[in-house]
Amino acid sequence: MNRIITLLLLTGSILSLGCQSHPQNEQTATGSTDDTVLRVAFLGDGEPKPLAEFPGTAAAVAHINSLADSLWIDFVAGVGDIAHEGTEIQYIEATKVLQNLDLPFYPIMGNEEHNESVDRYMTYARQWNPEIDTTSYVLEFEKVAFIFASPDFSRDFYDIGASWILEQIQRVAPKPVMLIVHGAQVGVYPENPEKGVTNERFIQQVITQPNLRSVISGDLHMDMPRVEHSKELNGVHYLHIPGLERTKIPDETQHTPYVRVMTISTDGSVDVETYTVGNFTSHPELFYSFKIWE
Repeated sequence: MNRIITLLLLTGSILSLGCQSHPQNEQTATGSTDDTVLRVAFLGDGEPKPLAEFPGTAAAVAHINSLADSLWIDFVAGVGDIAHEGTEIQYIEATKVLQNLDLPFYPIMGNEEHNESVDRYMTYARQWNPEIDTTSYVLEFEKVAFIFASPDFSRDFYDIGASWILEQIQRVAPKPVMLIVHGAQVGVYPENPEKGVTNERFIQQVITQPNLRSVISGDLHMDMPRVEHSKELNGVHYLHIPGLERTKIPDETQHTPYVRVMTISTDGSVDVETYTVGNFTSHPELFYSFKIWE
């Protein structure tokens, strides 16, 4: 069965892309019936410093490529902050790594990219995925939509950006929405409660939409075993995607690059598994699950 993804661009143009779907009800390599609707892998913040070296990101790309040899993955999503301070050398070195991905890569901007310019970000984003021609867009599937919302400045939104997100959530309703932003709103993660989106329209209107199921973000560089990385607040599930090159919270004493993989099944269950890069057995203690439809 083939599936159509609608890529809705901020400019208002719509591009329909033919995409091979996950084969429904076929036997997997283990012999069990696979009821997967969609599977997505996530890449966290890169932005290494002081050197433009991306060993964690490169290892994560290789890990995802290896996973995809035996496990169907539809695409890879990025939560921003790939290039530290948006410098040219960081973009150049990151691009060498990201072009090794065997799967479609859909990124957003973070505050690091905003340290330079949108034009520079777009120049390199097109090299990572030639379909990308704006900073915010929607991947709409038959049963779920992913909204990729780059910040308007730093990690925050102006009213116009928050309104665009709100319009997209309402446009696809009642279809469940997974919202990918660089940072969640302030207060979500008590490990750094003052860092995040402060825009009131985002907080009061976007987050309260009944079909918003999950907010997926990075930015904080949290060490997953030592923080509350996934949680439900007022019916919305918040998922942290940890940084690949540096850990900041709760401290910088240890760093482990992780890859998170989301699997959406036909019964509406969403399973989020976390892998240490290079280890193909996921961590049961870092597993998170919720439902997006009954």
